[in-house]
Amino acid sequence: MTPRKPTAAPPVSPSPSRAEKVPVAAEKPAQPPAPATSDTEVAAFIAKMKSLAPSRSADRGRLIFAMDATMSRAPTWDMALALQGDMFSAVKEVGGLDVQLVYFRGMGECRASKWVSDPAALARLMTSVSCHGGLTQIGKVLAHALDESKQRKVNALVYVGDAMEERVDRLCARAGALALLGVPVFLFQEGDDSAVQTAFREIARLTKGAYCRFDRGSAKQLRELLTAVAVYAAGGRKALAALSGERHGAGARLLLEQLGPTGR
Repeated sequence: MTPRKPTAAPPVSPSPSRAEKVPVAAEKPAQPPAPATSDTEVAAFIAKMKSLAPSRSADRGRLIFAMDATMSRAPTWDMALALQGDMFSAVKEVGGLDVQLVYFRGMGECRASKWVSDPAALARLMTSVSCHGGLTQIGKVLAHALDESKQRKVNALVYVGDAMEERVDRLCARAGALALLGVPVFLFQEGDDSAVQTAFREIARLTKGAYCRFDRGSAKQLRELLTAVAVYAAGGRKALAALSGERHGAGARLLLEQLGPTGR
């Protein structure tokens, strides 16, 4: 493999199941766009998170953050990087959470960083990633999460993307395997493709995770939700309560309302 720059993440080690050729989805008739994310959907998303009790073990939590870096995301790439960077900054303030960045792009390129306790390092790495044309590789992301979970517990997988060009049944099979290992998947869809929404919702359902859609108009809302998810995963209710008093703590306040008076 040709050496990459120091900032580049090492490639995900392929396995026989990942080497399968991913069939291109057949073109389907145009479907009406999905409705914009509503307050009800956001409440439902957070209600899902409420059902996932934070880890109470002495070990640090582990979060895999995966993103689609194919060309279709280029128009909003800078916005997405800023949102994800805010999430990592929030984790850094709280501590207690190790994060791994995974991204795919181009012709079969799928890379994963090392696990780091300083999420700022991953935020810097993200700024060096650019979009390349290619098909989605969500199956590789799920397979990688499976491999990592078998080595050591992964508390959650967050995925951000706008497309799905793989066989849904295969993705669901891997999602089911993650569910058996207790790994919830939180999927954030950019755009309004209804087929993508259907697939993402099913993966979230199978893994007891959650789904939420965003676009330029809901960027602020997504930033706050991502930050709240990260802070809760890293520091539990106490850290979330601290965030709720901050200027950008609307997502944390909404999550606290759903959690109620009890919780870590």
